[in-house]
Amino acid sequence: MSLPEHAADSGEARTRWACCLGMLAVGANGTAIMAALPRMRTDLALDTAGVTWAVNGYLLTSAACIILGGRASDWVGARRVARAGLVLFAAASAAIALAPGAGVLLAGRVGQGLGAALAVPGTLACIGQAAAPARRAAALSAWAGALMLGFSLGPLVGGAATHVLGWRAVFWCVGFAVLSAAAGLAGAPAAGEARARGRGAATFDVAGFALLAVVMVSAVLALDGLPEARRAPLRLVLPLLSAVAAAALLVWTERRRVDPFVDLAGLSRAPLFLRAATIGAIAMLGVLTTLLYFNLDAQSPSGLGLTPVGAGLLLLPLSIGLFAVARLSPRAVERLGFRRATTGALVIVALACGVIAAAAHDGAVWMLGLGLLLFGAGLALPYATAPRLALASLPPEAAGQSSGLINACTFLGGSVGVSCGAWSTPSPGSPA
Repeated sequence: MSLPEHAADSGEARTRWACCLGMLAVGANGTAIMAALPRMRTDLALDTAGVTWAVNGYLLTSAACIILGGRASDWVGARRVARAGLVLFAAASAAIALAPGAGVLLAGRVGQGLGAALAVPGTLACIGQAAAPARRAAALSAWAGALMLGFSLGPLVGGAATHVLGWRAVFWCVGFAVLSAAAGLAGAPAAGEARARGRGAATFDVAGFALLAVVMVSAVLALDGLPEARRAPLRLVLPLLSAVAAAALLVWTERRRVDPFVDLAGLSRAPLFLRAATIGAIAMLGVLTTLLYFNLDAQSPSGLGLTPVGAGLLLLPLSIGLFAVARLSPRAVERLGFRRATTGALVIVALACGVIAAAAHDGAVWMLGLGLLLFGAGLALPYATAPRLALASLPPEAAGQSSGLINACTFLGGSVGVSCGAWSTPSPGSPA
C-alpha cells in the first residue's frame, strides 16, 4: 500500500471512530437521563412540568432543528457542522452537570438538542464522505449501530453512574466522550465536502423553518395543557390555535416556494414515507415514555423502591431486545416483507403490554423482565426499519431532507409520549 493510500485509510478510520464515539455518547445520553431524572427531580426540586420539559426541551429542539443541521452540512461542510454540534453538546452537558436549578437544566437540555441536531446529520454525512465506496455501507452501518448501542446501554450506564457517583457524573462523562469525538474529527480529512458546500445557502427558507418549529412546540404545549383544560382553558386553547395557524401558514408558504424547507407536495406523493414516519414516531413514543416513567416509578418509595442501578438492571432486558432485534431487522424485513414483519412486531408489543400489566399486578419481577424484553424486541424492528424505508421511498436528491424529516418525526413522537405520560404523574409531595 502506498503512503497516500495508507494516509487515506488512516484518516477514514479516524473519522469513523470519532463519528461512532460521538453517536455512542449522544445515544446513551438520550436514555441515560431517564435513570438520573428521579434523583435530579429531588435535588433540583423539579415539579411534573420540570421533569417533562427536561426531556421535551431536548426532543423538541432536536426535532425542530435537525433538518437545518442536515442542510448546514451541505453549505459549510459536514466535518465543521459535526464538530460544532459535538462541541455544543459537550458544553451543554457541562452546564447541566453544574446546574443549580431547573432554569439552567432546561437551557442545557435545549443546548444538547441543538448540538444533537447538528451532530447527528453532520457525523452521518461525514462518515459517508470519508469512506471509500466499497466500505461506505459498512461505515454507515457502524454509525447506526453505535447510536443504537448507546441508546440501549443508556439506562444501565446512567443508573450505575447515578448510583455510584451521582447524577451529575452522567453528564460529565457524556460531555467528555463527545468532546473526545470532536477532537478526533479535528484532524480528520474533509473528503468529499468541497463538492457539497454552498448548495442551497442562498435560498434557505427561514419562514418554513420557523413555522415548523412553532407547529411542533405549540402542539406539545397544547398536550401539556389538556389535563387542565377545565380549570385553565387558555393553556390548551392558545397553543392549539398557534399550532393550527402556524400549520396553515406553513402549507401556504411551502407550496409557493421553489426550494421549500419541507417539500409538502413531494411528501404527499409518497405515502410510504408518511407511513414510515408515523411508525418511527410511534416506536420512539413507546420507548422513551416507558424508559422515563418506569424509572420514575421504579425509583419511587411508593413504587418498586429500587436504586438507580437496580432500575437500570431491571431495564437491561428491554435494552437487549432493542439492540439485538434492531441489528436483525434488515434480515427479518427481507424475508417476511415490511408489512408482515411490522405486524408481527406490533403483535409482540401488544403481548408485552399484557405481560407487563400482569407483572405489575402480581409483583413478579421475572415476569416484568420478560415483558420488557418482548417490548424492546417488538419496538426495535419498526424503529430501526422506518428510516431505511423512508429514505427508499423518496428520490436520492431528497435524501438529506427525508433523513432530517424522519428524525424530526421520531423526536416529536417521543416528545408527545412524554407529555401524555405526564398526565398521570403526580408532582413531588402530591398524593400518589
